[in-house]
Amino acid sequence: MALLLGTRMRIALAPPRYIALPFSGIDISTSGVKAVRLVERVHGLTLAAYAEEKLPAGAFVDGEFTDSRAIAGAIRASAARCGIRSTNAALPESKSYLFETSVPGGTNDERRIMVEQHLDELVPLPPSETIFDTVPIGQGKAGMTMLSGVGFAKRVVDEALATFDGAKMPVAALEGETFAMARALLPEGDTSTTLIIDVGKTTTKLAIVESRIPRFATTIGIGGHAFTLAVQKHFGVTETEARRVKSERGIVPAPGNEDYLAAMLSTVSAIRDEILRRLEYWQAHQAKSGGHAPVSQALLAGGNATLRGLPEYLQGALGIPVATGDVFTNLASRDIWIPDLEYAESLAYATAIGLALRDTPHAHAA
Repeated sequence: MALLLGTRMRIALAPPRYIALPFSGIDISTSGVKAVRLVERVHGLTLAAYAEEKLPAGAFVDGEFTDSRAIAGAIRASAARCGIRSTNAALPESKSYLFETSVPGGTNDERRIMVEQHLDELVPLPPSETIFDTVPIGQGKAGMTMLSGVGFAKRVVDEALATFDGAKMPVAALEGETFAMARALLPEGDTSTTLIIDVGKTTTKLAIVESRIPRFATTIGIGGHAFTLAVQKHFGVTETEARRVKSERGIVPAPGNEDYLAAMLSTVSAIRDEILRRLEYWQAHQAKSGGHAPVSQALLAGGNATLRGLPEYLQGALGIPVATGDVFTNLASRDIWIPDLEYAESLAYATAIGLALRDTPHAHAA
């Protein structure tokens, strides 16, 4: 009751829009710019607005802002459709360097100074050209604090901020996209060790998170568009028709479906092998060192996560439960509201929703 009363009071006495937390997130990927705005109701957060603006080919490639003007235009358009006046934004996983370290010091400032003193041992960039942040993950021996951190080249951060400046969109916070994704897909307080598999258009991002904090991340250069190309090649159809066939058939065995399935699995198996290799390394490393818990489950996200039969196929290969995620896990109960955003489409908004959730009181972010 006290919590509900507190929530009611916070809404009743909400600050003016121009000084309120944005509860907004904008995510940039190869396929386009996705924006969301959340709103706080009595029973919790709900999705107030969402939008996607496609990007021209080559505008954003391998985490590089190759056409900042086009990206800025897409940011401006998607933000206008959502009513966003300031936002949290993501930095690309492919440009990030995750690290772990232990340092003395009781305050954030003290710990930061200690990390800075040996940053060149943690991130393969000159310290003067590196921007980093850390989050505590536990207590070590002799009063040491264990930290998980992420570093980016200053150039990457400057390019991101310049692009948002070009869109005339103030950025409240920047963070690595894997941190945002974990915040969206896993419930607050979740302590599991989970493999997040984000199947995008041209890449598949992997992140192993403990207590919603990324401890390992990498990007595989194969995504869902490769599935579409496999269908096109097999049937000799247009890309639009190939996407329809892919959506209808997935990778589910069916009579007369053998040739199609073989064509699809030749691509899906390449992703499976890359995931399995990294998962086996993690599981073997944690068993040997005892420093991490084994991965207990995998969650699928991204625009191609709902391919029929994909969770079952990966579960058989990985040997752990695999399911598609729920980007609304930390929003108000679906007994109270129903999102306008369709479930299959919502999985492409995991990062954007996680960014918006950064403004919640208990959010953990690096």
